[in-house]
Amino acid sequence: MNKLSDSKRAAILRCLIEGSSIRSTARIVGCAKGTVLKLLVDAGEFCAFYQDRVLRDLPCTRLEADEVWSFVGAKKKNAKRAGDGDVWTHTCLDPDSKLMVSWLVGDRGAEAATEFMCDVASRMAGRIQISTDGHNAYEVAVRAAWGWKVDWAQVIKQYSNPVAPEDRRRYSPASCTGIKKVRKIGNPDPELVSTSLVERSNLHLRMSVRRFTRLTNAFSKKIENHAHAVALAFMAYNFVTPHGTLTKANGGIKTTPAMAAGISDHPWKVEDIVARMDPDRLLQVK
Repeated sequence: MNKLSDSKRAAILRCLIEGSSIRSTARIVGCAKGTVLKLLVDAGEFCAFYQDRVLRDLPCTRLEADEVWSFVGAKKKNAKRAGDGDVWTHTCLDPDSKLMVSWLVGDRGAEAATEFMCDVASRMAGRIQISTDGHNAYEVAVRAAWGWKVDWAQVIKQYSNPVAPEDRRRYSPASCTGIKKVRKIGNPDPELVSTSLVERSNLHLRMSVRRFTRLTNAFSKKIENHAHAVALAFMAYNFVTPHGTLTKANGGIKTTPAMAAGISDHPWKVEDIVARMDPDRLLQVK
């Protein structure tokens, strides 16, 4: 049985991290589509496992949480197969280190939001301030995760009246006319209540993962592969790609969110991911 060399595996992952589709990656690297998909599954499982292990006892003092929409198979109104329809990726960012501390691929209901928030809470070393949007599911989720031992506020955006049907354009919602910050639990600092940075990270996710690109046929066909692609993307974001703001603050030394959070002492290369995917090293978390 043929086995890909580490250099070719790294080349495949590098293409996927840079936003190439499965088919274009196969053409660029010179391998079969199934080979790319198999490596995506292996890499996604490793990236989810590794980050679940190391993103613990985090010294975060504030967090921002949001959700980003996509779909699997077909949009909800056109879905015919079981499992097809809208999919939401819940994300939680530390705005100081820029670390993506947790994410969850699922729906936008209260059960998924609660599971997500409980996972976020389990990773924190101390009390935190968290900012969310006005999604109603957080009313249950945040209290289930922290009780009253949290400082929580919501950022509620206010929109103008919807535009007339003849003036509507695809992906052109009503204009945001104002933002209201609402204290929910504890004593959150109003100056630090924001979801701007996590929303920017969601834009990065949409731009760097081909499956999130709108108006293409690159959408995920299986939710499992969708989750694997998200795990790989956040592995690259946290450990591989230096962050411009962090690098500038660190005197020009290339700095990743994992370095800023004290989890890593150097930027990873894609080859480092490939090397750690070896089963003999899978349980090594440093």
